[in-house]
Amino acid sequence: MGQIEQGLERALRTRPIPSSTEARLRFLLTTHRGSTRKVATVLGVSQRTVQRWVTKRSEARRPPGPIQVRAIEEAVLARWQPRVRARRRAQAEAEGFVFHTRARFGFAAPAGSSDDPRVRCITQDLPGEVARELFAAQDAGAGEQQQTVILARALGHAYFREWGRRAHGLHIAFSDVEFADFSIG
Repeated sequence: MGQIEQGLERALRTRPIPSSTEARLRFLLTTHRGSTRKVATVLGVSQRTVQRWVTKRSEARRPPGPIQVRAIEEAVLARWQPRVRARRRAQAEAEGFVFHTRARFGFAAPAGSSDDPRVRCITQDLPGEVARELFAAQDAGAGEQQQTVILARALGHAYFREWGRRAHGLHIAFSDVEFADFSIG
């Protein structure tokens, strides 16, 4: 998961996901009404394996391996705050969001000019159309590169060309994203 996708995920949540594997397993059990069979089906393991992971007897407890820990994390992320996520996504698509990033920005210009790429810290309000385009790309399975192209086009128009008031025809290069944060509402 890239920086942009992680930033979108953080923006859609209002509470952090459980941090420990035990807490994540408890959450999955709660969402499946205590059924170790249903949790096992979701994680692709046997029911007995889930029972060993959550038992209170320390001598019978076996921690999940790294592959299972990742599967548990993905299952929790998919089920964490679904109504809050839907509401915040709708709000971002309707009202827009604030995008804050530190990345390398440059322009299509000859080498050695002042337009050479350099690291910039940018905070910019972006409209709901950009949010709709980002979420549509994410739903379609687009990678970090496609999301970067969408944000470069939006930042080029909003930040560098001041909503079309100057620098017409300026092409933005957006790369080496150090962090990407989104603020909704």
